[in-house]
Amino acid sequence: MRNQAFRVEKPASGNFPAFAARKFLQTQSVRVLIADDERAFATTFAALVESCHHEVVDVVFSGLDAIRSYYRTRPDVVLLDYNMAKLNGLTACRNILSSDPKGRIVFLTGVGDEADLAPHASGAVGFLQKPVKVEQLQQLLDKLDACPASSGS
Repeated sequence: MRNQAFRVEKPASGNFPAFAARKFLQTQSVRVLIADDERAFATTFAALVESCHHEVVDVVFSGLDAIRSYYRTRPDVVLLDYNMAKLNGLTACRNILSSDPKGRIVFLTGVGDEADLAPHASGAVGFLQKPVKVEQLQQLLDKLDACPASSGS
């Protein structure tokens, strides 16, 4: 869904986006890379991930940047927009998984054929339908935290 309105309250400290400067806290457990070509959604979604007590390692705005950031940051999970203009999410997913089969990718989508999003077709571990509810996000991240990817990547 394009052109959605999002409301985010700025932290009292004036440091927003907080993920850009905050150091990793011991209470955070899943390291998350967010890739979405809608900048407002991506930065708002980063704040939502942090509100669930997980670390945002990077926020990027294209599939190509998602691939580059993945190799640089080695996140536990990538929350990847399926429908991006500059190298779509499916292509980025396949590229990442071709060199790191243990990578975990979750598609974010407002539209899309569920058959294309299915793990057997894409390699992704799942998908979240936009707009994403905080409860859905928390449940997903907690599940991924409870079942960490095999080490060695």
